[in-house]
Amino acid sequence: MTAEKESRKNLTITTLSLSLLTVMAGAAVAPALNTISAYFGDAGQTLTQMVISIPALFIVIMSIVFPKLCDRFKSKGLLMTGLLLYVTGGSLAGIFDNIYIVLAFRALVGIGVGIIMPLSTGLLSFYYSKDKQDKLMGYSSAMNQMGGVIATLVAGLLASVSWRLSFLVYLIGLLSVVLCLLFLPNDRIGTESGKKETMVFARYYPFIIAMFLLMFTFFVYPAEFAIETAREGVIPQHFIAVIMAGMDLIAFLGGLSFVHIKKIAGSATKIVAPTMFALGYASLWLLGGWVGTITGSALVGFANGLGIPFIISTASHKAGRSAAVTVMPILSMALYLAQFMTPLMLSAITKAVGETAVRHLPYLTAFISAVLLLLWSLLIRTSAPSRKRGHWDFHGNDEA
Repeated sequence: MTAEKESRKNLTITTLSLSLLTVMAGAAVAPALNTISAYFGDAGQTLTQMVISIPALFIVIMSIVFPKLCDRFKSKGLLMTGLLLYVTGGSLAGIFDNIYIVLAFRALVGIGVGIIMPLSTGLLSFYYSKDKQDKLMGYSSAMNQMGGVIATLVAGLLASVSWRLSFLVYLIGLLSVVLCLLFLPNDRIGTESGKKETMVFARYYPFIIAMFLLMFTFFVYPAEFAIETAREGVIPQHFIAVIMAGMDLIAFLGGLSFVHIKKIAGSATKIVAPTMFALGYASLWLLGGWVGTITGSALVGFANGLGIPFIISTASHKAGRSAAVTVMPILSMALYLAQFMTPLMLSAITKAVGETAVRHLPYLTAFISAVLLLLWSLLIRTSAPSRKRGHWDFHGNDEA
């Protein structure tokens, strides 16, 4: 292997390692939330639940200022700052007895992920040609899902000893710290012309709205699955976590399969994930029981693993090498804003309709959202990029 190939391999491993971390922003300590709530019982349920949700809020805030940071700092310095905030803010939160200090450290995690997330995929657009990006975007999505599996299992084991120890799961970020120090170039990323991208939302709104709809559709599952399954009473409690972990593994396979499905389905790839979401939530909503629950979970997981790299890779093709500072921050904002808003929106819908008015109301809501995502995806008309001309636009034309 030549030195250039070895260097490119190390860069690929380094960049993909970042994808292990981003999904863990809030979800990593979810297995310990019950014991955290019990320990901070006087603080109230809203504050203790913010241990999970507040990172997403600060990721959204950071997505707004991230392009400005890229104007002033190079990629390696930015990424090391984000990783150090992630590791220290995440792992040290468990040593404090004041809920407000804990939340402050959780905010640091959000700031760190707000830097890491757009770079984890944006650097793939910056360093790799378009013919390699689809494959790597699929790998990135798969690694993201695998990070969720690892975080859930490790945090669950640590939480069985103490809720404080569950925060140590964020030390996995040290792996990326070492890899970035050794192998990541310290380039300045930005638009290819050196000029700032304007009217980002107007240029990329189909992808932004699609990402919000996709993440809302998916996040109904982790937000409501345990509650709905326990309420149905068919599946024992100890199998619920196993099924959810299996869903993450299926999502991992969805990410790995993205490039192959795209080769087979072509432009129809855009409707595969929304269709699978709709079928999955229909199974959870109408069938239930063991068959409906396992079938629905598998379809929802695969759809999530497939849908995210489709949106990111298609938008990145349009943005070119400037993706990290143009479309990726606002896609990150849409993704995490949906995570933050999903519980609030479900609560509002439940209050408006009535909890007992419709069987499995959250699943019905997600089914409707999946149909909306399917209809919206039809607006994203893509064509395969040619070898001479690269970017995709919303109307199926290649841009020079």
